[in-house]
Amino acid sequence: MKKPLYRKFLFSYLVLGIISFSVIGALGSYLIERHMEQSISKTLYREAQFIADNDTIKNDITPANLENVRKSMETIATYQNAVIWIINNKGDIVLSTRTDIPPDTPIDFKNFNPVDWGNNYYQVGHFYGYFPEQRMSVMAPITEDMTTKGYVAIHYLMTDIYKDRGRIIFIVQMLFLAMYVLTFGLLLVFRKYVHKPLKQIIRGSSEYANRNLSYKIEVNSQDEMGQLASILNYMAEKINEQGEYQRNFISNVSHDFRSPLTSIKGYVEAMLDGTIPQEMQGRYLKIIAFEAERLEKLTSSLLKLNQLDIKKRMLQIRKFDINEVIKTTAASFEGTCIERRLTLELILYGKELYVQADMEQIQQVLYNLLDNAIKFSPDGSSVTVETTDRNGRIFVSVKDRGCGIPKNSISKIWDRFYKDDSSRGKDRKGTGLGLAIVREIINAHHQNINVVSTEGVGTEFIFTLEKGK
Repeated sequence: MKKPLYRKFLFSYLVLGIISFSVIGALGSYLIERHMEQSISKTLYREAQFIADNDTIKNDITPANLENVRKSMETIATYQNAVIWIINNKGDIVLSTRTDIPPDTPIDFKNFNPVDWGNNYYQVGHFYGYFPEQRMSVMAPITEDMTTKGYVAIHYLMTDIYKDRGRIIFIVQMLFLAMYVLTFGLLLVFRKYVHKPLKQIIRGSSEYANRNLSYKIEVNSQDEMGQLASILNYMAEKINEQGEYQRNFISNVSHDFRSPLTSIKGYVEAMLDGTIPQEMQGRYLKIIAFEAERLEKLTSSLLKLNQLDIKKRMLQIRKFDINEVIKTTAASFEGTCIERRLTLELILYGKELYVQADMEQIQQVLYNLLDNAIKFSPDGSSVTVETTDRNGRIFVSVKDRGCGIPKNSISKIWDRFYKDDSSRGKDRKGTGLGLAIVREIINAHHQNINVVSTEGVGTEFIFTLEKGK
């Protein structure tokens, strides 16, 4: 069974709260008790030293003499809520602020041994079994002339420390519970801003996995969750567009292949069954050859695009003279230009103009652009190819004087298989892939290509190349 993330956080929050509360109760209690012991023992030790420094006590540690300081000691004992003893060097309790020890009858404390204390000035226990309850006992020596004459012992009830410790722990625990309840709001914030958007994103991902790419993840926040949802929506939209493009691509390819294949199949069958007489077969063989040429050109263009998709990062970049490549490419159209009385004007910058690029692919770009310019130029007009050097980059322009491209079609001319028959004339040999190939090549070089066109005036394509170093 799947456990939602929110339940895991809630469970972890509860467990952490229980553990923290227990730690405060146990470890906090121990630390507070230790702190109070040390603090109170130091205070009591200072009081014991103050009493031990009293001249009356130093001079004569006898019950009769100590009666003079009993009242002041009882005042200190009452203030500290403790029991104060004066013990002589024989181990007899000669004075107690409690009435259980009469002044004329000292108690012989046989088990008392100051050596047991070592360097400690306080102990917690029953003080050699004398007290039935636990007490903190502090002891300071009474000395005169480098001689220990006795001891001042102050006994403080540990139950008082436990009560104070309990009150402090209770306050701390109540503060913790209050903060714990307040921090529960963080879980509510988490649920609203993380858990719910995450559920929406998971649902959206599931819809996308099931090919429902039109589904929109409704997360409108500006945080990371909102950004993730926006990215996923954008990704789904692009994948959907890509799928639509692929469907259109297949449809266009099928259409462009089916038309010539239908013609070829029809004419061949007609010649085989005798529908077309022997003397007319030459004419229809030319049509078959024409359609076969269309298929060959379409296949070559598709292969070229496939190669560009695979090898766009494997360009053979080298330095070459772009002017010379333009001259060579233009020469291949000489026969067509003579037949249609077209003029090819080459306005080239300098005698030599070197660029850094893949020469074969740039030659393909020039061929496609010139082929389009000549194809859609009226007979007797001119096509101009010009190179310029500006701001460290080389600009190449191919300009015709044809009918131009409508404004609403300019953004579509780079799409594969796009043909604008209304403005450019219907060319049955065209595949609609020439400009797509041009853009792929220029983008692979990380350069730019733009088009400027005016209906009835002409069209100009301008692309950039890196200048040769």
